[in-house]
Amino acid sequence: MGSATFINEIWRNKKSDVMSFLLKIRAWEYRHLPSVYRIKKPSRPEKAKRLGYKTKQGFIIYRVKIRRGGRKKQVKKGITNGKPKNHGVNEKKFGRNKRSLAEEKVGKFCGNLRVLNSYWINQDSIYKYFEVILVDPFHKNIKRDQNVKWISSPTSKHRELRGLTSSGKKSRGLRNKGHKAVKSRPSKRAAWKKNNAVSLRRYR
Repeated sequence: MGSATFINEIWRNKKSDVMSFLLKIRAWEYRHLPSVYRIKKPSRPEKAKRLGYKTKQGFIIYRVKIRRGGRKKQVKKGITNGKPKNHGVNEKKFGRNKRSLAEEKVGKFCGNLRVLNSYWINQDSIYKYFEVILVDPFHKNIKRDQNVKWISSPTSKHRELRGLTSSGKKSRGLRNKGHKAVKSRPSKRAAWKKNNAVSLRRYR
């Protein structure tokens, strides 16, 4: 069993005494750091390498914390002034997952870098913590690497804001294929527009 496989097995068993204690200590540390924080190396090296991270110049890791739970509608005294259908204030759910939000937060914080991928590292009662892999598109090591240089192209700017990362594709429902995903491709809006547009043929 290689070291990466061994570390992965430890991370899969999070309820063990060692991991539960380690996650508690780390959560206490993460809670006192800024919401977007650069780190020198990934906390889960085997996971980061599986998602495209390489230990060379041009690859950067940021740790992000995102507040857990649903969202609340910003209305004064809970008065929504509308139909009963739209009276909800507290049970609001955001459309995308927390990992996608973490990528968006880092993407705005580091506008000159490109978001490659991200992964979960910890959580407590208030926050979820993620590590986001970023790439410097102007670094010579990236431009010379045949496997990563695609991210230097202008079409890869702010992938996290357009649902092109792994977590973004999951939120868009693109993990499914076949008859289950007929209304998800190329996007939900495009599928709806195609099915609802009236096309009238003119014969002359």
